Amino acid sequence: MSLVMLLFLFAAGFIAAFVDSIAGGGGIISIPAIMAIGMPPHVALGTNKLGAFFGSFTSTIAYSKSKKIYFPLIKYLIPFTFIGAVLGVETVLSINERALEKVILVLIMLIAVYTIRKKELGVSNEFKGLTRENIILGCILAFSIGFYDGMFGPGSGSFLLFIFISIYKFDYSISAGNGRILNFTSVMASLITFALNGSVDFARGIPFAVSMILGGYAGTRFAIKKGAKVIKPIFIAIALALAVKMIYSTF
Repeated sequence: MSLVMLLFLFAAGFIAAFVDSIAGGGGIISIPAIMAIGMPPHVALGTNKLGAFFGSFTSTIAYSKSKKIYFPLIKYLIPFTFIGAVLGVETVLSINERALEKVILVLIMLIAVYTIRKKELGVSNEFKGLTRENIILGCILAFSIGFYDGMFGPGSGSFLLFIFISIYKFDYSISAGNGRILNFTSVMASLITFALNGSVDFARGIPFAVSMILGGYAGTRFAIKKGAKVIKPIFIAIALALAVKMIYSTF
């Protein structure tokens, strides 16, 4: 790699991981950046998972140390996320990505509008406890988001954040921590599957991973310190940015 390419990847990886550790959606930055240096789509997806693995791991550890992860719930959801991500990667070649983008576009727009209208959403922690019903619902959603992350990816962290806020009524910081550990799980499963299929460029992926470690740590510390007042506007901005990107790709 040239020095210019290396600096470009480093900057893109840092920014993507910084944003992703706060509100998800880092893939809208990292995947186009990797493809811009000439990687084929499937190798770009696999290499992005290498960087995201280390970025997610760093932010997961930081959220865990700050007690922002609710493990009594998460322990049920992790296996379903892992299985969903593996199946998502295995089916990535047979899915109509254009049709998928249109469905995701509608969902993201609805989430953004709902979050803007519900001004108190996620500001305080109103979690009422676990029930059989919300554990089962969480497992279904964890599998679905894991599958999506393995197959496509961008916005999965934002969906997880929204699920923990809207369904379980956690505040933004705990929702971000819960979403981060599930995102790390799906990224790990996806990376293993992509690597076994020879779709990871380790030579360019390793410096990219270093930048995402630094970005993930910086973003997590920023989110824990600032809480809902910074996570919510970034979450809305990322949701709208995803929508704009998908509208541009479609038309």
